[in-house]
Amino acid sequence: MEPVTHFLTGAVLARSGFNRKAAYATLAMTLAAEAPDLDIVWGRLGPVTGFEHHRGITHTFLAAPVIALAAVGLAWLVHRWRKKPTAAPIRWGLLWCFALLADLSHILLDYTNNYGVRPLFPFDAHWHAWSIVFIFDPWIFLALLASLVLPWLFGLADSEIGARRTPFRGRGWSIAALVFIVLWWSLRNAEQSHALALVRNAGTIDAPVTRIAAEPYMLDPFAWHVLAETPDYYQTAEVRTLHDRIEARSLDGSDIFYKPPVTPAVAAAKQSYLGRVYLDWSQFPVTTDLGNDPIPYDTAPQPQPGWHTVQFEDLRFAYSGFGLAGLSSDARGKIPLTAWAYINPANQIEGMYMSGKKQK
Repeated sequence: MEPVTHFLTGAVLARSGFNRKAAYATLAMTLAAEAPDLDIVWGRLGPVTGFEHHRGITHTFLAAPVIALAAVGLAWLVHRWRKKPTAAPIRWGLLWCFALLADLSHILLDYTNNYGVRPLFPFDAHWHAWSIVFIFDPWIFLALLASLVLPWLFGLADSEIGARRTPFRGRGWSIAALVFIVLWWSLRNAEQSHALALVRNAGTIDAPVTRIAAEPYMLDPFAWHVLAETPDYYQTAEVRTLHDRIEARSLDGSDIFYKPPVTPAVAAAKQSYLGRVYLDWSQFPVTTDLGNDPIPYDTAPQPQPGWHTVQFEDLRFAYSGFGLAGLSSDARGKIPLTAWAYINPANQIEGMYMSGKKQK
């Protein structure tokens, strides 16, 4: 999920009752829930390096206890500077357990979307993705935000009428938000299974299906982008589970992605640093030799004679997850998280590009 949702989740978890058990629970749990995304610092070494390490070691069960300890350490420093007594008791060991729970909530939230996580890394580098919610889910975001803001607003109203201030306000609101998230996930999981079953049983795919996946839309839990792999091509389908409906096949064949040939340039690109990183992460990769076409970034030079442009795409993101017209938010209409490499006539790498930047 995006960072603000993680931040809010840590705060809501703390206010669901943990802040009554140990002082600094809100501080430590919010820090621990957000800390795994500090892996963005790898991006300073280049877009491919940032991509390689995003949701890497900081998003693992191995790192979780260390991150929790660091969050508690920061809380301890605040305690050293603090002069006022705390409302809740000082319990550092219990606070570490709470911070560990908050860190694990980050891994769980990232697991629910279609980018995925590697929680067992470095022992197991396999990516796991539940793919039931979009990378940003507005309903989860609003539920978390409301559970924090509404108690504060009601507190202002109470202060105006002279009512006594209630300590640890908002526990019920926070619990309600967490229950809503679990129910929301349950609904989306059921509808995802429903969408997959509809496509499997409809007979709309002519060739044998080797793999199938359903990707979520941001707003509508009953709308799914289904992607099926056959020996020769990928086929997509838009499914509306509320009415048990599969949208009609595209007349122009845009719902079919034929697997491109493996040219010498493609083979070289797959063995490059970019290729290894991208294909390790991608679940539905398409690697295409574009010939002498230029990379669509102003930061990339025009290809020299004899160069080949190789494009890496993941078809999980070849749709508008917003449920709106247009494919993606990436520059010039490309699929999000697309990457390119220039290959010279000797099948050597001349440049690797992603997110509008060149790998150093």
